[in-house]
Amino acid sequence: MGTAAAAGGGAGGARRWLPWLGLCFWAAGAAAGRGTDNGEVLPESIPSAPGTLPHFIEEPDDAYIIKSNPIALRCKARPAMQIFFKCNGEWVHQNEHVSEESLDESSGLKVREVFINVTRQQVEDFHGPEDYWCQCVAWSHLGTSKSRKASVRIAYLRKNFEQDPQGREVPIEGMIVLHCRPPEGVPAAEVEWLKNEEPIDSEQDENIDTRADHNLIIRQARLSDSGNYTCMAANIVAKRRSLSATVVVYVNGGWSSWTEWSACNVRCGRGWQKRSRTCTNPAPLNGGAFCEGMSVQKITCTSLCPVDGSWEVWSEWSVCSPECEHLRIRECTAPPPRNGGKFCEGLSQESENCTDGLCILDKKPLHEIKPQSIENASDIALYSGLGAAVVAVAVLVIGVTLYRRSQSDYGVDVIDSSALTGNSLLLNSSMQPDLTVSRTYSGPICLQDPLDKELMTEASLFNPLSDIKVKVQSSFMVSLGVSERAEYHGKNHSGTFPHGNNRSFSTMHPRNKTPYIQNLSSLPTRTELRTTGVFGHLGGRLVMPNTGVSLLIPHGAIPEENSWEIYMSINQGEPSLQSDGSEVLLSPEVTCGPPDMIVTTPFALTIPHCADVSSEHWNIHLKKRTQQGKWEEVMSVEDESTSCYCLLDPFACHVLLDSFGTYALTGEPITDCAVKQLKVAVFGCMSCNSLDYNLRVYCVDNTPWAFQEVVSDERHQGGQLLEEPKLLHFKGNTFSLQISVLDIPPFLWRIKPFTACQEVPFSRVWCSNWQPLHCAFSLERYTPTTTQLSCKICIRQLKGHEQILQVQTSILESERETITFFAQEDSTFPAQTGPKAFKIPYSIRQRICATFDTPNAKGKDWQMLAQKNSINRNLSYFATQSSPSAVILNLWEARHQHDGDLDSLACALEEIGRTHTKLSNIAESQLDEADFNYSRQNGL
Repeated sequence: MGTAAAAGGGAGGARRWLPWLGLCFWAAGAAAGRGTDNGEVLPESIPSAPGTLPHFIEEPDDAYIIKSNPIALRCKARPAMQIFFKCNGEWVHQNEHVSEESLDESSGLKVREVFINVTRQQVEDFHGPEDYWCQCVAWSHLGTSKSRKASVRIAYLRKNFEQDPQGREVPIEGMIVLHCRPPEGVPAAEVEWLKNEEPIDSEQDENIDTRADHNLIIRQARLSDSGNYTCMAANIVAKRRSLSATVVVYVNGGWSSWTEWSACNVRCGRGWQKRSRTCTNPAPLNGGAFCEGMSVQKITCTSLCPVDGSWEVWSEWSVCSPECEHLRIRECTAPPPRNGGKFCEGLSQESENCTDGLCILDKKPLHEIKPQSIENASDIALYSGLGAAVVAVAVLVIGVTLYRRSQSDYGVDVIDSSALTGNSLLLNSSMQPDLTVSRTYSGPICLQDPLDKELMTEASLFNPLSDIKVKVQSSFMVSLGVSERAEYHGKNHSGTFPHGNNRSFSTMHPRNKTPYIQNLSSLPTRTELRTTGVFGHLGGRLVMPNTGVSLLIPHGAIPEENSWEIYMSINQGEPSLQSDGSEVLLSPEVTCGPPDMIVTTPFALTIPHCADVSSEHWNIHLKKRTQQGKWEEVMSVEDESTSCYCLLDPFACHVLLDSFGTYALTGEPITDCAVKQLKVAVFGCMSCNSLDYNLRVYCVDNTPWAFQEVVSDERHQGGQLLEEPKLLHFKGNTFSLQISVLDIPPFLWRIKPFTACQEVPFSRVWCSNWQPLHCAFSLERYTPTTTQLSCKICIRQLKGHEQILQVQTSILESERETITFFAQEDSTFPAQTGPKAFKIPYSIRQRICATFDTPNAKGKDWQMLAQKNSINRNLSYFATQSSPSAVILNLWEARHQHDGDLDSLACALEEIGRTHTKLSNIAESQLDEADFNYSRQNGL
């Protein structure tokens, strides 16, 4: 390149030669040009012939150095005599430039293209206030032109996201916002969203927006939006994945419309009808809340009872017709059939001969018969009348004889009321009763607790009963009330009947009453039924035989290397829980301990009860006795609580607890339709009098524990169960209970007059949860050869339920058929420890818990497991447990102690869709030998 003259210069100017640029120019100090960092000065323009300034066809672009690869910056201009790069204010050496020159054919101007390489080391060594930059400077004959500055940076992308998206559970049609802040990087990372590993295209789905600051926004959630979402960040260096966020779109359950009311459940009288609705509008999905409220509503209904027709009395006979016959008629109007009742059966008219068969001569009337014939007929009538009179006299004589005999057999049937009330008049013969007051008692009274009372067949002694009434089937009623006893002004002496086990029933005459009562004493009774067992980390089950009470200690509830002696008992004495107001005790008082024992998993306590829970008429509470002996309410069965859980089955309540103590169930009837279930049974035994046979009818709470007390007492007395016990539904409508003996064979057995029916007040039955309530009847054979007894025992509540016990037995013990008291299913092993105590093998249990404890986008989690096992209430309790599925299975174990067929559980799992094989098949194929042997032994 040749030299160029300066466009002008002042004095003192000097020409300088820059060999590395190949240029020569005048430098006149700082004023002649722009200084550089190294003191060299370049002219603003180079004098040349007239032309144009350089125009950049291509300018250098911003560039990123990836790893250790250098980048090339390129620059092209026309017309350009020379192009050089300037980086960070310093000229790049000529040797680092690569230059190409060409001619633009259209304009004839010279085109020059130059590029340089920039390395990673150069960028890293630069330390300045801004990024590393480079710029092109082009010269022409007219002057110079500068390109844009191109920055050069080292590209990178860090590994960790500044914010990962978080999982969400949202209701359907709710808004979903997933936040994502990608890792720091140069250049800035681009964000892309994946759903279940598939890219999301917001252009095709208007409901999804991914433009707002890398966030994913779903405006209205749909069921199809459930899934796993991942944020992808990428630039020219690398790609990064965020943690996946699970989005669950759930649907809260909604009630369907009510069905039509059902027909009245009784054909006649007062009953109920119901309607139902289902939680299917919509059904809860993906863990959505179940419907709140009742699924069934009941109302009372009254159906008109069908009345069968009945005949009126026959009319008078008509006059004798010429055919020697007369007629009489009757009508079906007493009452007439109505409401679908049956019409009267039989004939509405009848006819007969009106001459006693003496119609003669072609059935001519008597007035047309000759006198001789009339005379013969009169003789016949005379003899007939005499015969009828003789028969009537004979019947009258026999009747009077039988009546006198019955009066002499039974003796005097009037006794002083002090004998009934335990009054001290019997103890002090000097005090005379008020004979102006009638005290007639015509039958045995209902006694409580056969351990405390004795049966007397003729002149009985009775424990004081403050409110009991005995109604006889006659026109009078005897009331054994406190008011009557107060008339004697005598001092009452305390005393109860003996509690001895070797007891017999015998007849006591009045003269023997006083010495007997004076020798009465209160003997100690059993107050506690108890069982114990030693349990460790493997858990187990503690059962109180024949009581329905059991305790389940789950696996892992007791820490490893620890063992406890756990006990369980039932209070057999007077209940310490005193009822308040209308509240009644529905279960035994059950104590489990030791009280200072701490468990890591709730244990299950099963307590039987006698409430009929099929209708919504009870408010049932779980109560616990404090150390001070007071009872406090733990929860109502219908309450929502996270401290404990109550599941009420028809005959037992299963309670999940974390502390030992004394517990009981109480009930407060909401309406008069509240029902207690009573078990009624009849026992019989011979009396000391060889002709007498005693029947004892029991009405006790329908709990195995209460009936066990009756059985135990009857064994001591030699009683025999005569009929399978039956269930009686006793309503809280304040009506009393009647017990009567019916259909006694008239010529084989007899019962004392007016004693075939006995009545027990409502309050005595409704609150009789401590001492068994029973009534006693005494039957007498006419001859010792009678060995078979057949009769019916009717137990009914006035305006309530009725049960009939059919007695068909032999009074001879050798010929009597034995009826089993209890099944022996739970009386062999009161305490079971380890795997043999559980129906579900441990390995299967672990797999179920691992499957259902993990939340699932399709809602197949522990909530669905609970729903399929009929656990639809208070699910918040399970949500607070470390393994909700394990607690649900513990509750299943407690409920299925005797009928724990794994097929039912397998069916529930199949409905959920988590398993396609029955657990019984899994157990056979996948369990180890020990579990297999255990399964076979337990019938799984």
